[in-house]
Amino acid sequence: MIVLLSTVLSPSIAMANKVYVVGDEQGWRGGVDYQAWAANKIFFVGDILVFRYVLGKDHVYQVDGPSFHNCSGLVSRVMSSGNDFIRLAAPGRQWFFGDHCYDGQKLVITVSPPPFAFPPSFPPRPAQSPSWFANP
Repeated sequence: MIVLLSTVLSPSIAMANKVYVVGDEQGWRGGVDYQAWAANKIFFVGDILVFRYVLGKDHVYQVDGPSFHNCSGLVSRVMSSGNDFIRLAAPGRQWFFGDHCYDGQKLVITVSPPPFAFPPSFPPRPAQSPSWFANP
């Protein structure tokens, strides 16, 4: 009963962030069309991207738009663990590329605001008549 009530009263609890492994089974490497991979996905604030690749053989660079298009430039974050997690913290465009950027190792996504959780609607309470008390 308590679990049911908490689920009904807190619909946001049932809404979990998604974890996306970039490239799925192919992972993060050159020669993969990451825009095609991302095309059917909707990314929300709070979702997590996981970049998997061979440690020491690659990197993930989080960049701005012009750097993304040039495959070089201003880098805001560099990751090199081979199993990098990025929580999408803000809505808007996010750009990433790897050491094989010219071979297609690049990804741009649009992050949407978190889905709004509407509170449950309960029927209005019936109006109550005033109560009068008389003391004997």
